[in-house]
Amino acid sequence: MSRTRSSSPARGPVGQELVHRRAAGILLHLSSLPGPHGIGDLGPWAHRFARWLERAGQGFWQMLPTGPIGAGDSPYSSTSAFAGEPLFVSLELLARDGLLPRSALQAPARLGRGATRYDEARAFKQPRLLAAFLEFVEGGGERGAPYRAFVARSKAWLEDWCRFAAEREGGAPEFHAFVQFAFDAQWRELRAAADARGVRLIGDVPIFVALDSADVEANPGLFRLRRDGSPEVLTGVPPDNFSKTGQLWGHPHYRWPAHRAQKFRWWVDRFRRAAELFDLVRIDHFIGFHNAYEVPGNAKTAERGVWRRTPGHELLTAVRDALGGLPLIAEDLGAVTPPVVALRDAFGLPGMRIVQNAFYGDRSSDRPCMHPRLAVTYPGTHDNEVVRGWWRSVSADVRRRFRAYAGTSESPAHAMRRITMHSPANLAIVQLQDALALPPSTRMNLPGTPRGNWTWRADSGMLSTSAAAALRTLAVASERLPIPSAAPRRN
Repeated sequence: MSRTRSSSPARGPVGQELVHRRAAGILLHLSSLPGPHGIGDLGPWAHRFARWLERAGQGFWQMLPTGPIGAGDSPYSSTSAFAGEPLFVSLELLARDGLLPRSALQAPARLGRGATRYDEARAFKQPRLLAAFLEFVEGGGERGAPYRAFVARSKAWLEDWCRFAAEREGGAPEFHAFVQFAFDAQWRELRAAADARGVRLIGDVPIFVALDSADVEANPGLFRLRRDGSPEVLTGVPPDNFSKTGQLWGHPHYRWPAHRAQKFRWWVDRFRRAAELFDLVRIDHFIGFHNAYEVPGNAKTAERGVWRRTPGHELLTAVRDALGGLPLIAEDLGAVTPPVVALRDAFGLPGMRIVQNAFYGDRSSDRPCMHPRLAVTYPGTHDNEVVRGWWRSVSADVRRRFRAYAGTSESPAHAMRRITMHSPANLAIVQLQDALALPPSTRMNLPGTPRGNWTWRADSGMLSTSAAAALRTLAVASERLPIPSAAPRRN
């Protein structure tokens, strides 16, 4: 991202061919990477992880949403559906590019170990990002071709985000544009490096956006708001296994006639941006493209609400036609009805299977032997217990069914990893915590709890040669080694 360094060109959607290949991957959010500055970022450790994935025979790296982090430090409450989280910008790469002195990288030792420290990371990184911006302007970087190309490519959202960020966080809009340029350039570098090693990136797009966001502020007519700006109805789901009172997410619902009148332009722009960053994109709460649960705007819980139809078929058709494909994974968990399945299948999208759910009955369709090929299977996602925690919490009957299915006396975490990888599903994704059989304390999120989540971070010693070798052996045995990339490899 220096004044002389050029970024790789933007890429459109690879298409859905990736989900028809047998492969494996690891789920690990950027914030969970090791690093010296309180949070994982796009710097050296991200590149090391991509190399580790190659050695481990993994063809995919799945992340959580990478937008600006909102309430509760949740990546699913982002303040923009387009921008990148400033904390993910690597100070080390800015120093490499001559925008910071090496001395600026020295941080308190506590930021380099343990859990993600969002507030401390912001306090450390913010003034250094500002210093890098001033150096960038001093050197005329904002007049350079890479920066001008980024601004032109991002015209659908950049100005709105910069205005919103300046209002909320201070600083000039130009500063926030620079931060997004830095994020974009570092991201492209990481994606190119991962691709050269046969590793594809999977992103995550939540179907809804936060009320306090650049998207709502810039496009209020696209959301169901009252005259005072408060939401008429809120998003959520009814009571379920995660919460007895339901999950009240609190996002505003979309004003669908307004989206239809614009031929779903906002959605097309949103998915186009996702395709610039990722090879595949998981759609969080795909059910909402058929019907969405509406809770009264003044509700305190999600116990009372109604399901209403949404124009998902029209929306997905518009996006497919504009982008030339739909490189999507449908997160079709929860209240999946035949019409939801029909919508997913009409666009040829893979759904999801959670192996932890397979052993609560004798004939569960979540049993790996029942998985369709066009699917993505996981032991559990970021919302689930890690396998060791799940094993502690389940009944004796569930344990008996699992042991009978696994057919060995190996540890639950290793057995779960093995049977997931041997699923007929084309793509198998395992959380790093489960790939390494880590303890319950490493759980990423407990749905329905507003605090204490999203803080787990890997220790640098976890990404060992022996751990990579074990995963590669399993990838070979389950015929999931990635297809070699045509791009040259680096040693």
